[in-house]
Amino acid sequence: MNDPGTRGVVWLGSPSFPEAARTALQDTRLRANLGRATATIRDKRLQVTAELDDWEELRTSAAALKQRTLRHLDRHLTQLEEAVTAAGGTVHWARDAAEANRIVTALVEATGEREVVKVKSMATQEIGLNEALAEAGITAYETDLAELIVQLGEDRPSHILVPAIHLGRTEVRDLFAARMGRWGRPAPAGLSDEPAALAEAARLHLREKFLRAKVAVSGANFAAADTGTVVVVESEGNGRMCLTLPETLITVMGIEKVIPRFTDLEVFLQLLARSATGERMNPYTSTWTGTTQGDGPREFHLVLLDNGRTDTLADEVGRQTLACIRCSACLNVCPVYERTGGHAYGSVYPGPIGAVLTPQLVGVEHAASLPFASTLCGACYDACPVKINIPEVLTHLRAEVVDAARRRKRLPTAEAAAMKAAAGVLDSPALLAAAHKVASAGGRALAREGRIGRIPVPGPLADWSDSRDSPVPPAESFRAWWRKNRKDPR
Repeated sequence: MNDPGTRGVVWLGSPSFPEAARTALQDTRLRANLGRATATIRDKRLQVTAELDDWEELRTSAAALKQRTLRHLDRHLTQLEEAVTAAGGTVHWARDAAEANRIVTALVEATGEREVVKVKSMATQEIGLNEALAEAGITAYETDLAELIVQLGEDRPSHILVPAIHLGRTEVRDLFAARMGRWGRPAPAGLSDEPAALAEAARLHLREKFLRAKVAVSGANFAAADTGTVVVVESEGNGRMCLTLPETLITVMGIEKVIPRFTDLEVFLQLLARSATGERMNPYTSTWTGTTQGDGPREFHLVLLDNGRTDTLADEVGRQTLACIRCSACLNVCPVYERTGGHAYGSVYPGPIGAVLTPQLVGVEHAASLPFASTLCGACYDACPVKINIPEVLTHLRAEVVDAARRRKRLPTAEAAAMKAAAGVLDSPALLAAAHKVASAGGRALAREGRIGRIPVPGPLADWSDSRDSPVPPAESFRAWWRKNRKDPR
């Protein structure tokens, strides 16, 4: 795989997940915010999915559609290009982040404008578009409410659907009061932390940008190959303003977002809203096909982004991650994400899907800790509307991490050395019996009041016993009992 440096900032890489998670676990306010938000979304999702008798059939249909599309991705992308071009749009192909940023920057510069408005797009976050535009003297204004919060705070998104999920409303109020004036219209005096007041402050702040902007940048949830229609779903209407008011619209879309037919949206739009926000339908579903004289943007550019996706497509197990529709259902049910938040993953794509997608986009050797950021409980697989078997991909990538380390011929890790020693003991009945005796005797020696507390040795055993007690081993092992009591003298 290519050096991830040529692809973009999908992976920030430092610190590693275990180190970042350890810090996040100490933040009680973060854990409280995450717990409330994810529990609310989980409950709403369960209620609305239970309303559909054919929910599982919809999931199966969506999974089959995505799998079939990925098998013939080249054909569908070519068809999409032809349809968009025929409808008056222009298609650009970007191999990596650098090329995508050059294309978008050149398109904006060609208009003579020095600012753009944006509707939420993970693809542009993946390639670091805002930073690339800033280097060219172009300011990008985020218009999704949560993305605006993140931008004002010079922060990073921590959730696919709710980027500011890690912040409480009082924190948002303080941020608006302190930072809005630097980016345009300041927050009203005496702003409260009531959601309606915060939303109104954001509306007033963004309105002047919508009315002034001549160029918009968007992402895409889907693009239909047969008609060239691009789709964006959102909840606030800010996206609709970006997609209709400016004279030039530039859409950056990962190549995996294509679907064969416009009619396939009937399946995906039922799944996406229910899985993402617990709503029956997204409040705003915007579709456009090329350009129409006198209606909407005069120019439409579609940038098709690879940035590691064709490498992922070549992996028979890992390619299923490209079926993701970015609903974030896996994040909302993940016990690891709920306790650490999205920043701990060090990636634009957090949570379970990020743990399998990021290593494939940048190479497992560059994101070696992420496949281990999971308990393998399977909740993500159960929640995924397109049936991505995330636990299967996680174990597959864990094996690749081990293989990559072996290829680099580094010294074995402590874990690898321990596993090798364990294999030797388990392969020898005599060594296993001796180990049982030593462990039993040692455990009883450490016991206090019927329990084993902290083990006074450095390393993983001490980490384990720092937070839990263990039962005392029996005086007689099962092996010894069986030898004394079995009826067969052999």
